[in-house]
Amino acid sequence: MPPAPRPYHLALVADDPVFRLGLRVWLEQFSEFDLVIEADDGSDALRLIQTRLASQPDLIPRSETVDSETVDLVVVDQDLGRADSSRLQGMNLCRQLRTAFPQLPILLLGTTAEPLMVAAAQQLGATGYCLKTAETDAIATALRQVARRQTYWPQAIGAPLAASPARTTPAPPSPPPSTKLPAPAPLHALKRHWRQSGIAQIDQAIAALNLQLRHLDLSLLDQALLAGRRRELRTARWLVQRLLATPDLAVSDPPVTSPPAGSGVGNPTSANWRDRPASSPQPLQSSPTALATQPHPGQLSTLAPEAADAALTARRLRSLLFEAILGNLQGGLENLTGTPLEIDILRSDKKSELFYLILRQLELLLDDLRLAQVPLNQLAERRSQLLLDLWQATTINFFGRYATVSVQGRDIEIASELLLDAELVQTEILEKIPLFAELLGHMLYQSPLMIDSVPYTAGNPAAVQRADALLSHTVIQLANAVVQPLLNRFADVEAVKQAFYDRRLISSREIERFRNDLSWRYRLQRLLVEPRDIFESQYRLFTFCDRGIKPETIYSPRRDELEQLAGIPLVVTLVLETRDAVAPRLRTAVSFVGSGVVYILTEVIGRGIGLIGRGILKGVGSVVQDGRYGRNGERPR
Repeated sequence: MPPAPRPYHLALVADDPVFRLGLRVWLEQFSEFDLVIEADDGSDALRLIQTRLASQPDLIPRSETVDSETVDLVVVDQDLGRADSSRLQGMNLCRQLRTAFPQLPILLLGTTAEPLMVAAAQQLGATGYCLKTAETDAIATALRQVARRQTYWPQAIGAPLAASPARTTPAPPSPPPSTKLPAPAPLHALKRHWRQSGIAQIDQAIAALNLQLRHLDLSLLDQALLAGRRRELRTARWLVQRLLATPDLAVSDPPVTSPPAGSGVGNPTSANWRDRPASSPQPLQSSPTALATQPHPGQLSTLAPEAADAALTARRLRSLLFEAILGNLQGGLENLTGTPLEIDILRSDKKSELFYLILRQLELLLDDLRLAQVPLNQLAERRSQLLLDLWQATTINFFGRYATVSVQGRDIEIASELLLDAELVQTEILEKIPLFAELLGHMLYQSPLMIDSVPYTAGNPAAVQRADALLSHTVIQLANAVVQPLLNRFADVEAVKQAFYDRRLISSREIERFRNDLSWRYRLQRLLVEPRDIFESQYRLFTFCDRGIKPETIYSPRRDELEQLAGIPLVVTLVLETRDAVAPRLRTAVSFVGSGVVYILTEVIGRGIGLIGRGILKGVGSVVQDGRYGRNGERPR
């Protein structure tokens, strides 16, 4: 039996870091794809691809089992370079890739299926085109089809993207320079503009609904309502496409030829499993419990079979958790906890960037721990150092290793100065991140998570929800730890304020007020809130939701911490205990006394006052009556 071929080697080129991370995490669930190049600039992508292919004059066949230095597919974001006109744009990168590497398949990920855009992609040398907002199984199909050097284009104007019939390995040649797109009529251009803007708005609304539907805490009623709303939007999209359709562009497709003999394309019984009609793996969000998959031939070959299966399951679990956080990062990042957080001072884009960097560092940490095969029982021992390493790496990446700021005429390296607060940050924030070692064990070795003192295995919906809450809290607290030294050392430096701060908190007065609020929060946390949480056997978490950051409490035994309390925190717990002991009796006594007081006021004093009032009214009535009639009953004259 021939060995399974190596996975497809992919290169991803996109300048949106959140989009790159989301796609990379999503790709990890597929054993047939291996992301070998990731670039945020077109020029860098060309250089990296050229370096990787330098020793290979032609593309290595997929049947090769060795992990060859090659690239099977380049995935390009159509929006590449849109924010910076000086950088290489996505469409131009397709043209340069086709010129430099004529046989290299290229998949362009765009935001609209407009005929002009698709025709331009074909003309510039792309092998396929797919919407970024398409369903996950459609994107997976596009990746497989184009990686096999087949084309993937929209079937018709405005129609959903679908795989085109099987085409041959040669990539479509670039048309001669004289070939130009036909100029549309003015009415067609107006209709196309209306259709494009309308579909863009509907696609944004559908994408937002898809993010909401991924949340694990939705009730069945909410899921049904959101799904119904999504169906309505898809119907509206179909109507807009049909009512505002414009004539198709005459762009010829490359000739259809037969697959080469022995390639196995179109032959379901072929031994080459990559060329069979693909059955797409189920998306992660469709079934959190279905986490068992096939081994990854390119990355797990050195592990035992049972270890390979476990590592792959861990990778799928990590993908599920990271996707959930990335989906929430696309929404609002407003602080809904009622508690001031250090990250509140950052602009929204800086918050997103910081969260992305933390997720990236966590991803690297998990890879390092898995490759080093750190035993499960050592994770708790290394917990403090692992958190400190994450904080240091994120701080350096967020502010820049060599970035400087001028303070009183001196140039100071920001990252180096902030790292001097390591001990303070570790004491105030990092050491208080709960259950971090348990979270790592769950993500690496699928160790059960304890929920209300009951163990839940990896993949169980309750375990997924708990792991998501713990991971969210870890990310948010690491972000707070990155910002805290900045507020201590460079809070009112103008360059820092302009580069990082929210415009509403940029004045010196607002900054000082913000720092004072944080100081009071830490005092209350240390003296009151934390002792109470220990006494009540719970942790307070900060978690992501669709509207921002929300608070959440979880139960966890904390008896060891309770026995170590001293000073004011211990007094707080004693006061709480005394209140719990005295309060029921006191409430009973107060209730008894209150009932007696009410009885006296109503039955004794109230009735007495009522009798006196009635007597007065009677007397007044008698006087009035005597005045109207004489003593003998005669009306006075």
